[in-house]
Amino acid sequence: LTSEGETVMEHLGQIEIMDVELGYSLQPVSLIALLPHAHFLLHSLSPSSCLAMCSQDIRNTVGNIPMEWYKDYPHIGYDLDGKKIFKPIRTKDELDEFLDKMENPDYWRTVHNKMTGTDLRLSDEQVDLVHRLQQGKFGDVNFNEYEPAIDFFSSEVMIHPVTNRPEDKRSFIPSLIEKEKVGKLVHAIKMGWIKPRRPKETAPKYYDLWAQEDLNTVLGRHKMHIPAPKMRLPGHEESYNPPPEYLLTEEEKLAWEQQDPEDRRVSFLPQKYSCLRAVPAFSRFIHERFERCLDLYLCPRQRKMRVNVNPEDLIPKLPKPKDLQPFPTTQSLVYRGHTSLVRSISVSPSGQWLVSGSDDCTVRFWEVSTARCLKTVEVSGAVKSVAWSPNPAVCLVAISYGETIVLLNPGLGDKFICSATDQLISSYEEPEESKEQSVQWTIAEGSDHEHGQRLILKHPKAVRQVTWHGKGDYLACVMPDDNSSLQVVIHQVSKRRTQNPFRKSKGMVQCVSFHPIRPYFFVATQRYVRVYNLIKQELTKKLMANCKWISSMAVHPGGDNVICGSYDCRLAWFDLDLSTKPYKMLRHHKKALRGVAYHKHYPLFASGSDDGSVIVCHGMVYNDLLQNPLIVPVKVLKGHTITHDLGVLDVAFHPSQPWVFSSGADGTVRLFT
Repeated sequence: LTSEGETVMEHLGQIEIMDVELGYSLQPVSLIALLPHAHFLLHSLSPSSCLAMCSQDIRNTVGNIPMEWYKDYPHIGYDLDGKKIFKPIRTKDELDEFLDKMENPDYWRTVHNKMTGTDLRLSDEQVDLVHRLQQGKFGDVNFNEYEPAIDFFSSEVMIHPVTNRPEDKRSFIPSLIEKEKVGKLVHAIKMGWIKPRRPKETAPKYYDLWAQEDLNTVLGRHKMHIPAPKMRLPGHEESYNPPPEYLLTEEEKLAWEQQDPEDRRVSFLPQKYSCLRAVPAFSRFIHERFERCLDLYLCPRQRKMRVNVNPEDLIPKLPKPKDLQPFPTTQSLVYRGHTSLVRSISVSPSGQWLVSGSDDCTVRFWEVSTARCLKTVEVSGAVKSVAWSPNPAVCLVAISYGETIVLLNPGLGDKFICSATDQLISSYEEPEESKEQSVQWTIAEGSDHEHGQRLILKHPKAVRQVTWHGKGDYLACVMPDDNSSLQVVIHQVSKRRTQNPFRKSKGMVQCVSFHPIRPYFFVATQRYVRVYNLIKQELTKKLMANCKWISSMAVHPGGDNVICGSYDCRLAWFDLDLSTKPYKMLRHHKKALRGVAYHKHYPLFASGSDDGSVIVCHGMVYNDLLQNPLIVPVKVLKGHTITHDLGVLDVAFHPSQPWVFSSGADGTVRLFT
């Protein structure tokens, strides 16, 4: 109890003070009468009893009296304002009590409070306290009853007594200052200057709903007002004397009655009356008015804003093709000689020679600048793939037909390089312990050797694609077979070794490619491109092409971007640093894509399709990793005629010039410059 007025004002009235530790209770007294003795009370009561005083439920202020006195009354006591506290309505009989006892899991910890007439559920701490008191233990869990005794009075005789201070006089005389302050507060309460408890305002509060509304929003709402949809104006069928063609026949009436109300063209039957006086009241009038009201307030009305957009703004801002030159624009040369479709082409590292393989079982070598066929090599099967070794120090071409791969020295160009290539192949010495390999290596002899064939590799299955590693020693080939793990093999030419890099099949392999710089290997199945680390021998990335069937693949010379062509007319560009999903999907072709290629030095890539066209795109990859690649289609090159629903089968760029070669089903190879 403080000498200031706040606490006193809140607790004036009748309270019951209990000393929890001593177990006695003071009779209900007026707090005002106790105030002069407050000092004494607070010193005499222990902290726990003060806490009990504060936390005790003082909603009912009748004090410590038998609650049976209120047995016949509807109320159970009075609150601090002197208003009656009515008993809660208890409709429980013995049967309800029994059911509660059986079904309520908290029944054992529920006690009835006689002061308020309500049921209280004891908390775990309160139940624990009751158990401790029943067992004769101390109420406080942390109280230690066996504390070590402090020897106040030792055996040594002291000169001075331990405590001999007489009590202050003020400790038992009521404080005059406090009495004066409390007297002033009591006088202020009596005069009504201080209200101990402010009465609750029961009057409803009204306020202006639109007082704070902005004028602009009101005007805006009126501007945006959408009028209700108007009713259809009555036609001839609503007339009391309609033309005879609007009156329904008996069959039409039957059909109208059998229809659902929603399906009927009109919601009433047109009728004919001789005069307006004979027209009866409309039976569905109220029903129709009600439906109209429903339409008005349930009709969802929305103002659709017409956006005035310039169609030019919707087209992405791309640079003009003439700013992105050089790129191939015109057909310069046609290489004629094959009699069947040309499946594959490859350009020598110097850019001087071109090799093409066809279904007419021939491989032709052309001079790029003149379109002259310098050499024709016949093989015993349709040529599926040709690949010129990218190593400029050797002159080797890999040719695949059937189950065979032939490494051929065409003997074109620098004679020193050709002789060095033959010397490299002939200088091979077989190891003492030769392991069994799935591929059989043999040296070409006789007429085959004269035609330039040097090594023949026999495979267990038909080979579809061959591709060289950038250094020119390793060669990968694809033998598509869904049920076998032997689909991809890698050959090392210098040691004449073959290895199968995969233990199990992950789907039918379509094509493979080596990374131009790092030891990565790209394997394209029907829907995914898997990137393997050859040193760690683990899968690094799995690219999702978002197309049904991948047909071809090319890796950017920088190594961080891949393009995939597919049979469902799409070209997917992957940025390996960005995501495993395509960065861009290009749908410029009308038919299946057969071949894709990147240029080694220029920011160009091309795609050939069955629609007979080659589309050249500008694909700029920036050194700044934060800048995305710029992809702009720059030219559609046409020239091939579509034969047996096949168009362009392969595309290849010149190693140094911005020229593109394309081979088609019409048996020609074309150069666009």
